[in-house]
Amino acid sequence: MLRDIPLPPYVTVEDAQFAVRAVVVHAPRRWSGGMVCRNDASPHPCRLHRWGTRVLALRGLRAAEIAALIERGDPTAVVRPPDRPA
Repeated sequence: MLRDIPLPPYVTVEDAQFAVRAVVVHAPRRWSGGMVCRNDASPHPCRLHRWGTRVLALRGLRAAEIAALIERGDPTAVVRPPDRPA
């Protein structure tokens, strides 16, 4: 098994957009042998899906929000920056 892709030192807007693309394009797909990556048929979650999920979590998205992005299926969806307390 390949090691996880390293996270960026801080998450930029560009990193967040790449992460959205990663989780949407590498979404799970049910197959006869179980869940696989829709893009490359590797066991799900694949490296890019795990990386994208971790980056979006660092950006402040909750698991439900990430799942909604995947369900929506739009790799160009814009992720708003997290709200900062005043």
